This record gives sequence, C-alpha cells and structure tokens, in this order.
Amino acid sequence: MANTKSAKKATRQTVRRTQVNKARVSSARTAVRKVEEAIASGDKSAADAAFKSAAPLLVRTSQKGVMHKKTASRKVSRLNARVKAMAN
Repeated sequence: MANTKSAKKATRQTVRRTQVNKARVSSARTAVRKVEEAIASGDKSAADAAFKSAAPLLVRTSQKGVMHKKTASRKVSRLNARVKAMAN
C-alpha cells in the first residue's frame, strides 16, 4: 500500500492511464478487425475505407506509447498489402 502522498497520487494516475490505454488498444483492435472482415467479405471499397481509418489510428496508438512504433508500422504494412492484393 502506498504510504507517501506522491505514491498515492502515482497510483491514481496509473489507474487513470490504464483505462485510457485500454480504450486505445481496444479501438485499434476493432479498426484492424473491421479491415480484416472487409477483406474476408471480398468488398474492396469497404476494405479501402476501413484501412484508411485504421492506419492513422494505429499510428496514433504507437505515438501515445501504448503500442510499439514498429508493431504499428508492421500491422499497417501487412494490412495495406492484403488490401492491395484484393485488386488481383
């Protein structure tokens, strides 16, 4: 248990930050899932639209420190490749 005033404040901040970070991770996962569902359905226009909304969200998540920069970059790259492959 936190004894000092600063330690108590730190625990409050941690709880608040954890909630925000969980929300960010959840929204990023949802965006990725929407792209994958659009790819699975074969709808190229829906996949393009979903990817255009998911890519900035993943980058923003990494900028906030919730996800590693290279993880976000890898996810964006792989999703983009899968969306582009739909044209064939």
